[in-house]
Amino acid sequence: MESLSFDLGRTSVREVNQFLHAPADKLAGRQVEILNPDGAHNLAVGLNAPVQVTVHGHAGYYAAGMNQKATVVIEGSAGTGVAENMMSGKVHVRGFASNGAGASAHGGVLVIDGDAGLRCGISLKGGDIVVGGSVGSFSGFMAQAGHMVICGNAGHALGDSLYEAVIYVKGDVASLGADAQYEPLGEADVAVLKRLLAEAGLAHDPQAFRRVASARSLYHWNADANQEY
Repeated sequence: MESLSFDLGRTSVREVNQFLHAPADKLAGRQVEILNPDGAHNLAVGLNAPVQVTVHGHAGYYAAGMNQKATVVIEGSAGTGVAENMMSGKVHVRGFASNGAGASAHGGVLVIDGDAGLRCGISLKGGDIVVGGSVGSFSGFMAQAGHMVICGNAGHALGDSLYEAVIYVKGDVASLGADAQYEPLGEADVAVLKRLLAEAGLAHDPQAFRRVASARSLYHWNADANQEY
């Protein structure tokens, strides 16, 4: 597999992204190394080819946003909005992730080895997210489809206004959000957990997780509810 390196101490983010936006047949199977990122924003965004990108260090805002087909590994932590609106492929953050990780992801897998900040998986639309550590408040807010696996703890209002996404959490939950509820863990849930934990390289027991899903009381407007759900 052919490898190419870009040193951001000498090359601009624009040049790197322009190379990564080449026709898919020219990028397929290539490995791209990004050196000295120093928290630069918008690294490896909008990729649409089966290319592997490794960021050797910390990434800033919106790293690997709108990803399709590519595998992006960040050998450090990532700022706000990593893998935002991801369509397919895989994004793996070896460190921590800031707010809004995986926001609106339609597909693909986001793996975060450490903790994630507020609103992880907000408006999730079909992607899968695995967090090796804990997540902040309002994670899974208005998540519509897909799965979130939280191996640590969760902050307040987990799964607030959930639709059809399912959240699995192993640790303590400060509070569930509106319309979120605990449900029994079934065989299909165990199969999903085994698959996603294996994808993330984690060895947790699937049976140790709790399932959080929507009670569906917010699906239809109720004028008599007086905003109490």
